Amino acid sequence: MRSLFLLLLLSTSVLQAQNIPIIKQADLYALLAKRDDTLRVVNFWATWCGPCVQELPHFEKLQRNHHDKPLKVILVSLDFPSQLQKRVVPFVKKRKLTATVLLLDGGDPNQWIDRVEPRWSGSIPATLFLYKGKRLFYEGQLSEADLYKYVQQIKSQSP
Repeated sequence: MRSLFLLLLLSTSVLQAQNIPIIKQADLYALLAKRDDTLRVVNFWATWCGPCVQELPHFEKLQRNHHDKPLKVILVSLDFPSQLQKRVVPFVKKRKLTATVLLLDGGDPNQWIDRVEPRWSGSIPATLFLYKGKRLFYEGQLSEADLYKYVQQIKSQSP
């Protein structure tokens, strides 16, 4: 019975890792427009981006260390939607990512990058910190210390 439970638990976590929704621009805008008490750390990345891959463990650690607080790490993959099953799902599964992973089917980046952040050149990684209507943006690879610094900075800006 114990092995059946373990098998069920393992298969559930595998299914969760494979459940990566493909979102459209409108879904992204809705996510970025939320203005509640949850601190959202939205990271734009791709499986083929070396600096992106290097910083992912920092986001995972942030999520784990704040599991009891209103904080949500959202990893928005900019891989091609056609690569979801062949590349993104195996990547997420291999690295055992627990943060929310979304794949953006954004079409032409020139249509949505400025709307996400006017100062964003379009290079990745890039991270948005959203909290109670306040926004902080960082373009480039974040160290663990800088990630925590930005989390504290946006929290201190809010009323």
